[in-house]
Amino acid sequence: MNRGTNLPAIGGYNRSVVLDAIRREAAGLSRTEIAGRTGLSPQAVTNVSRRLIEAGLIRESGTVISGPGKPRTMLQLESRGRFAVGVHVDPAVLTFVLLDLVGTVVAHARELTPSASEPDEVVALMARAIDGLVVTSGVDRELLLGVGIASPGPVDIGPGLVLDPPMMPLWRHVPLRRALSEATGLPVLLEKDVTACAVAELWLSDGGAGERSDFAFVYYGTGYGTGLVLGGDVLRGASANAGDSGHVMVDDHGHRCTCGRIGCVGELITPHALVREAVDAGVLAEGDVSDEALAEAARSGDDVDMRRIDEAFGALVGKADLGDAGALGVLHGAGRHLARALVTIVNLLDLDEVVFGGPFWAPLSRHVLAVLPAALRDDPALIPKHPIRLVESSIGIDVAAVGAACLVLDQTFSPRPSALLIRA
Repeated sequence: MNRGTNLPAIGGYNRSVVLDAIRREAAGLSRTEIAGRTGLSPQAVTNVSRRLIEAGLIRESGTVISGPGKPRTMLQLESRGRFAVGVHVDPAVLTFVLLDLVGTVVAHARELTPSASEPDEVVALMARAIDGLVVTSGVDRELLLGVGIASPGPVDIGPGLVLDPPMMPLWRHVPLRRALSEATGLPVLLEKDVTACAVAELWLSDGGAGERSDFAFVYYGTGYGTGLVLGGDVLRGASANAGDSGHVMVDDHGHRCTCGRIGCVGELITPHALVREAVDAGVLAEGDVSDEALAEAARSGDDVDMRRIDEAFGALVGKADLGDAGALGVLHGAGRHLARALVTIVNLLDLDEVVFGGPFWAPLSRHVLAVLPAALRDDPALIPKHPIRLVESSIGIDVAAVGAACLVLDQTFSPRPSALLIRA
């Protein structure tokens, strides 16, 4: 919990401190409780809360009688006081969400990512989708705080560039933040997708109460990566590209990775990798999927048509759901490979929780989780002796887009001590 200060020159910081304290208590807080938690004087809390009410960010939600004395007037977030848009860019699908101030999704849309498209085409599609989201929701555009983008890495979040993401061969040093801001007229933030997922889990899965401290978010989409949280803070790294765990080596067989090595977990467990393995093993053949999907599965490189891969992936999971031994073998193998990669991450960071999610996670989750817990627990290389909790994200397949919108809320309302610095 951040503490406030009673110096009058930095009221903006104190407003963030009070707003953050209220956000963390779904039932609300009284002014006296806010003063106790933030270290602000009762008069400062009264002044700050009045300004927040006038701005439409909080509201008085009734009174509570607790012992002798005056009833306490509770303050809660005004859920529809402001809104944030979140966009998740995946080589297969574009996801859009509109969040209110408490993090509830009030509108949602999804579009297939145009195959082999120019970035300008995708930006135009994103701008149209955002406009449609706002119009259909009936939200006043003046209440929009901005747009957050969750993008495949690597990224350069300083200038807002998407550098050279896998499976998107035409995207090289794309100024996505500036382009979307110009197209929508809204402030835009850019973040790596796995980091956005971790932010969503911190903000929403426990009500923002800060109860979760050290965990990894396993992102399973077109690619694989890991969002990391240590001590309650998202770990971004020196260039904000932490979490690229796809090159953890877990096997000495298989296709050669784009990095030149064999056995990288990302080359073994992603949808494209699993479909290719299934085709090579004869698990998927003519009659299971279209000829185009079979041909696409055999391809390598960044210019794979993910819509065809999605078709084949759905067929593979469908066969596993029906108990096909070959399909189950492919997905169970993915679970064991993933467990070996997680051993490395858990050992390195001493984590006690792993959260799973992403746009392609739900279909195969029950098959992977049928073998992963035991493979992780029984791996002789596992060092931590405490239990490791394995959970699926409660936010759903839109977790990256939701996290991108939470970044906007966080940027706008979370207290930042750097705001107190005096700048020339």
